[in-house]
Amino acid sequence: MKPVKPISPDNLASTLLAAALALPMMQAAHAESAPDKGVISLKLLDYQDSQPGEDRVKVQASALKVMAPLSDEWSVGATYVTDSISGASPAFHSYGLVKLRDFRRALDAEVTRYFAHHTLTLGASASSESDYISRGMSLQGSQFSEDKNTTWTAGLGFANDTVSASTGRVKGENKQVTDVLLGLTQVMSMNDIVQLNASLAHAKGYLSDPYKAFDKRPDERNSYTLLTRWNHHFDATGGSARISYRYFGDSWKIRSHTFNLEYTQPFAQGWSVTPIVRIYSQSAASFYVNAQPDIYPFAPNPPEGAQNYSEDQRVSAYGARTVGIKLAKQINEDWQVDVKFEQYQQRASYRLFGSGSPGLLPFDARTIQLGISRQF
Repeated sequence: MKPVKPISPDNLASTLLAAALALPMMQAAHAESAPDKGVISLKLLDYQDSQPGEDRVKVQASALKVMAPLSDEWSVGATYVTDSISGASPAFHSYGLVKLRDFRRALDAEVTRYFAHHTLTLGASASSESDYISRGMSLQGSQFSEDKNTTWTAGLGFANDTVSASTGRVKGENKQVTDVLLGLTQVMSMNDIVQLNASLAHAKGYLSDPYKAFDKRPDERNSYTLLTRWNHHFDATGGSARISYRYFGDSWKIRSHTFNLEYTQPFAQGWSVTPIVRIYSQSAASFYVNAQPDIYPFAPNPPEGAQNYSEDQRVSAYGARTVGIKLAKQINEDWQVDVKFEQYQQRASYRLFGSGSPGLLPFDARTIQLGISRQF
């Protein structure tokens, strides 16, 4: 797990690539023995964000994932990710662009033991870049009902990170994050499956952004997330809809809502099309300092006597909308290729359930993702 980095207001590139490699919910609901076949997949992602008159951050990332059964009772998996980051990020609010360039390598590995009515997965992760090193461990278990229609899941994770910014302002600062997850997946009918997840996280240590000119955040953060998903298959069209809602809250007073809708429609000769719509909204952190465009290009001073303050747009109040489309082709029983395009727009005026923070420039981003996978 990583801190808020100067990639984009929502760390879009990393989030999208991670989501692309996630296992479908249907598979998790019925896992009682190792898969019959292994899978190797490669994802390539190109990301570019911008604000009026400025192209900002560009990310080019690749992810190679391998999962292989060792027997009926064991499987192993690993994911290797690299991403190259270049461009500029605002030093405060939407202004004062600061040049940046970095390269990250990350490796995640896991081993899963399958039992008659439950599974147990042990995972480890490591990532490294010029200003950030992260190491983590995780343990997750799932329990299945006799009819295999109900799955209970519990997980525990821990990450220990070191921040050492190239600006020279921060050297060897530490951060630790502990996560707890509880989940329930229920097959409702031949066509419906639902999932409910609740997670808690506790972070302590250096939680500020060393690349921001005015950024001093609390050294502790407690957060919780509630996630619900519903997958429905339509017999009439052969398509499937995936609907999800995510609520997030933390001790910094940030509250966010994420609505996601996808519909996959298969066609002849192995083709399928998936339109995607996502709506996001959040409130501002309690220590966020509003922009004052009338005194641009100078950032306002932090409030007198304030122990914590931030002029980072990512902890402001705003809303965002994403539209996208994915085209996939099942070449044969083992090979599949896909391409996905998404366009992201962030505006203060898009915020739901309240007004957005004043003085923020519009923010846009687009991603193009290519993928290929093979069973073996």
